[in-house]
Amino acid sequence: MKKTLCLPIVLFFVLALSSSALACACCVDPGYYEISTSKPDDYILAQLEDIKFDTATSLYMSEAGWDGLRGLDDLVKDEEAGKSIDMNIVEAFLHKTWKLTIKTASGREGTLVLPMPVSMVKFKVDLHDNEPGTETGLYKEFRFKGRVGISTGFLKRGIVRPTTYFLVFQGRGNGCDSSADFDHWRLELDGPKAQYAFYGKVVQ
Repeated sequence: MKKTLCLPIVLFFVLALSSSALACACCVDPGYYEISTSKPDDYILAQLEDIKFDTATSLYMSEAGWDGLRGLDDLVKDEEAGKSIDMNIVEAFLHKTWKLTIKTASGREGTLVLPMPVSMVKFKVDLHDNEPGTETGLYKEFRFKGRVGISTGFLKRGIVRPTTYFLVFQGRGNGCDSSADFDHWRLELDGPKAQYAFYGKVVQ
């Protein structure tokens, strides 16, 4: 009888300890910092497939305005003509390649095909802004830098070889990585005739 009663209790503590161990596998200590370069494995590829761009996107512009940008002459003409350049984006990640189609309110459309580079950079850091007594949370980034493949529409004119892209996913989380951690993205284009960046949110 005693053995029968003890068995459920033992199982309860075993399961409790297992859950605690799994949770702590993702815990980090205060002051944590990591920057590493690695080849994306199958797990990371699956997370990238789950990261979906929100449709609304913005063009980054500093105080220099259009003078600080290159490669978007059609958008400059639209704004000078009083047309809206508000943008939406349609994104797809397939066969280790991002395909981004950007449409403006004035009716222009352009596509960028971005083959994923062989390696990526992971950046994670404790910003020391956690509430006292809570688990240490991290600011984190997935960074990808490669060469632009195909470009079309209003984006085509500024994309000549070798134009590079820098795609960053930004978010918060613990020591383990998940698509749910990331809530923003930023894409920067840089080349002989292109220098501009888009940014937006990730669908949660």
